[in-house]
Amino acid sequence: MEYPEIDAFASLNSPIHRFDPRAKMLTFTLLIFSFAFVDDLKIALYGFLFSILILLVSRLPMGFALKRIRMVFFFLFPLLLIMPLTVDGEELMNISGISVSTEGLAYASLIIIRALAAVTLAFTMLATTRFDMTMKALYALRVPGMLVQMLMFTYRYIFVIIDEFSRMWESMQCKGFRLKANYHGLSIFGNILGMLIIKSYDRTSRVYQAMVSKGYSGRPRALINFKMSTKDYVLSTCMVLIAVSVHLINWY
Repeated sequence: MEYPEIDAFASLNSPIHRFDPRAKMLTFTLLIFSFAFVDDLKIALYGFLFSILILLVSRLPMGFALKRIRMVFFFLFPLLLIMPLTVDGEELMNISGISVSTEGLAYASLIIIRALAAVTLAFTMLATTRFDMTMKALYALRVPGMLVQMLMFTYRYIFVIIDEFSRMWESMQCKGFRLKANYHGLSIFGNILGMLIIKSYDRTSRVYQAMVSKGYSGRPRALINFKMSTKDYVLSTCMVLIAVSVHLINWY
């Protein structure tokens, strides 16, 4: 089974890859919130174009990026069909007595563009940093350790659980089981889920004991220590200025 390894190209060489992970997370998060709260369609479009520019600078394969970002567009696309019909405003056109409003179309476009800009920035931030370095950066930024560990173990072992469920499901199908919406089918499916929970709990106990025996202390370890360079400070300053400028332009 193919899994969405978001950091598959984290070893590439680009200004975004070389950006200090701590500064990258702070500045990109600031940009994401800045673009997400813009209420002007033109400025939101500029923000989206800027996020595309950042993606291009990162040199990530476009196919790799589009495969993951496009799902956001498909999820939000129905807004373009629903909101022009439900939001009151100036009539853009009339289709068989159904009024399509300009405001509804503009508001739907604003939501989609803001979401695409935010997701593109978040994807670029995560795809240009190794997962273990991202976790260490979160610790360095004083994010609660319990939350970081939950993120770390969820990302690492969710795919293991999916594999386990796939093997159990294939085994049941080989024995002739077909899921049907009746008591027998649902009870069998419930038993499979129960077995999966028990196996997952047993696996977590063994994994935890193995990690403790190898010196696990609740904090990630990386061979690279973070050190801000002059380029990192310059890039961070530029990112912050762009995030602030977006809202200054939006207000005036």
